Amino acid sequence: MRRGVIDRRTTETQIALAITLEGKGTYEVRTGIRFLDHMLELFARHGGFDLKIQATGDLDVDQHHTVEDLGIALGEAVSKALGDRKGINRAGYFVMPMDETLAVAAIDLGGRPHTVVDLKTKVRIVGDLQVELVHDFFEGFAIGARGNVHIKVMYGRSNHHKIEASFKAFARALRVAVAKDKRMAKMLPSTKGLM
Repeated sequence: MRRGVIDRRTTETQIALAITLEGKGTYEVRTGIRFLDHMLELFARHGGFDLKIQATGDLDVDQHHTVEDLGIALGEAVSKALGDRKGINRAGYFVMPMDETLAVAAIDLGGRPHTVVDLKTKVRIVGDLQVELVHDFFEGFAIGARGNVHIKVMYGRSNHHKIEASFKAFARALRVAVAKDKRMAKMLPSTKGLM
């Protein structure tokens, strides 16, 4: 079982996070932002990961620190769970329909962080989450996991569906990227010999 545990404490946030990559889609998530809880719960279910998060942050100031730090902590936990990354697929993508919305996610865990997010949202807040921070979450993940994260909503009407489809696509793309390929079990998925 590949598992990553992170205890991230700053003057702005306190995050205890654990992820098991070969999980059953179970979750226990408390971030103080209910819509984000919902997105992380469906991330666990669609990724087939077991996820535990207990986070507190300076939400009286803004949601930014909490959302960004959660992305970083999740990325770091995934990176820790991957160990030396030998034998993983490394890259994965998924196209996720959700009613009238279609979202695409592509991930490469090749060692270099980069993020491109295009949600096509038209509102400032969905539920209790500041929409602009979704990008910060995925950017934090890319930094923590040392990988590329590209997410694009192709079309849609509901802003809720646009964000939800993005998280589901992200989960399923990550599920493919972290999966082991038995044929490559002892090999690093890179011709550089370094990731």
